[in-house]
Amino acid sequence: MTKSTFHFEFNDLNLSVSQIEGIIGYKEGEDSALVSGLIGEILKESEKICNIKAEYIIYKDILFNYADKSLNISEINFQIKRIVFSQIKGSDSVVVFLCTAGKEIGIKSREAMHEKDLLRGYIYDVVGSEIVEAAADLMQNELEKSVISSGKKITNRYSPGYCGWYVGEQHKLFQLVPDNYCGIRLTPSALMDPVKSVSGIIGIGEQVKMNPYTCGLCDQKDCIYRKKRQ
Repeated sequence: MTKSTFHFEFNDLNLSVSQIEGIIGYKEGEDSALVSGLIGEILKESEKICNIKAEYIIYKDILFNYADKSLNISEINFQIKRIVFSQIKGSDSVVVFLCTAGKEIGIKSREAMHEKDLLRGYIYDVVGSEIVEAAADLMQNELEKSVISSGKKITNRYSPGYCGWYVGEQHKLFQLVPDNYCGIRLTPSALMDPVKSVSGIIGIGEQVKMNPYTCGLCDQKDCIYRKKRQ
């Protein structure tokens, strides 16, 4: 197995006030000075408090089952369902990854909500989600660079809870990584702690490619990938 660990600086993520404004629903030209100032303040604070980390393990012991659209990784069966299966079935190895923004930004969001500062709490929450997704993008870019010299490509990343893949299979995924991998633990309800964390798989192979997310095939309206492509 090949393992890699990454620590990212906040400035590596290139997050902007306008990006966060767009996510929370403000459009260019709207009077959003108050919100813009608050977002800028939270971004500056996030730079100081976030511990941004990603890790992955590459597994070559994989088997695809075309009958039930499942994937075996090191003898653990994942019912990844039709959409994910169709995108990674040409892989000859699979990456299991975890990525986190750290605990502090989730704590800040909860504290603000508890103090009834709902807007600040919501912005912390949105910024935390964007931090971890941007870090996962960087991790994925590094993975792609590491395999390209061997003539291989990678797929998009896919996580339990998306594209029909049952979120409870997060427990199986965590069987493939050491305890406290990337500083993340899994709760009995399959939620990750720190909450601003992501996990999932990426396919590697000569016969795969990265595609636009197949949002038209999926009815999950609150998907982060759908939001990014609207």
